[in-house]
Amino acid sequence: MRLVAKKEFGIFILLLVLCGVTGFKNPRFFSGANLGNTVNLIGLFGVFSLGVGLVIITGGIDLSIGSMCALTGVILAMALSEWHWSWPLAVLLVLAISVTLGWVHGFFVTRAKLQPFIVTLCGLLIYRGVARFIAHDVTKGFSDATGIDTLRSLASGKLWGLPMPFVILLVLAIIMWFVLHRSIYGRYLLAVGRNEQAARFSGINTRLVIASAYTIAGLLTGVSGILIAFYTNSVSPSNHGNFYELYGIAAAVLGGCSLRGGEGSVIGIVIGTALLIVLQNLVNLLGIDSSLNFAVMGAVVLLGVLADQMFKTRAAKKNVRQA
Repeated sequence: MRLVAKKEFGIFILLLVLCGVTGFKNPRFFSGANLGNTVNLIGLFGVFSLGVGLVIITGGIDLSIGSMCALTGVILAMALSEWHWSWPLAVLLVLAISVTLGWVHGFFVTRAKLQPFIVTLCGLLIYRGVARFIAHDVTKGFSDATGIDTLRSLASGKLWGLPMPFVILLVLAIIMWFVLHRSIYGRYLLAVGRNEQAARFSGINTRLVIASAYTIAGLLTGVSGILIAFYTNSVSPSNHGNFYELYGIAAAVLGGCSLRGGEGSVIGIVIGTALLIVLQNLVNLLGIDSSLNFAVMGAVVLLGVLADQMFKTRAAKKNVRQA
C-alpha cells in the first residue's frame, strides 16, 4: 500500500506540473470553456478506465472497450429513435447487453481457459461487426427520439457546475474505492492478480473473482457507452469508440496498475485518466499535429511500464537486502 501511495502522489505531482506547463504555454488552458470540456472528457473516459483497471489488477486485459461502446451506442440510438422505447427500458437493455458481454469474456477466460488478449480481441472484432451490421453501416442519432430530456440531462447536463459524466465518475470511483480497498472482495482481486494458484489454494474462488471483474468492466463500459453517445450526439458504427481500449489501458497503467496484475488503485486510475486527457489537451493547445496524439499515448504507456519495472526491481533488491 505504501508503494501504491507513492505512485499516486508521484503521478498527481506530474499532473499538477503538466497543468502548470500547459497553462504557461497557452493561458487558454485555464479558461472556463476548456476546463469544463477537460473535466467532461475525464468523466467520459474515466468510467470505462475504472473497469479496465479492475481487469488489469486480476492479471487480464480488455481490448473490446471501443467496439462495445459502438455496439451499445448504436443499440441505444435505435431503441430510442427507431423502436421508440422509453428511455429507462432502453438504458436497461444497453446495460444488460454490456453486463452479459462482460460475463461472456469472464466465462471464456475462466472456464475455457482462453487468454484474455484473444478473448477480448475477438470481442473487439465481433462487436464492431455486429454494430455495423444492425445499423447497416449508417450513422445513428437521437433526432427522432422523444421523451429523452431526462436521460440527456443525466448524461450530458451539469450538477453544481460540474459536467454530469464527471459527477458520475466521482460517484463510481468512491464506490469502487470501497470495493477494491475496503472489502474482502477487493483483497481477493489483488490476491488473484498476484498469484492465482496461491489464491486458489487459499480457498478463494478465483474463477468467480476473475469473471466478476470482467462483468463489472462490461457494466462500466455500458455506462460509458451511454454517456459518450450523448456527448457525440450520434453514433457512427464504423469508427465510434475507436482506440478507446488504449485510452483505458494507458490510464490504468499511468495510474499505477501493473500489467502483471495484483497492483493498482482507484485514485491512481482517476489521476491517470486526468493526466492522459491533459496530455492530449497540451498537444491540441500547442498546435501540434493531432495525429501525434497516439504517439504521445504510446510513449506514455511505455514510460509507465518502464517505471513499473523500475519500481519492481528496486523493491525486490530492497527485500533481498532486508532478508
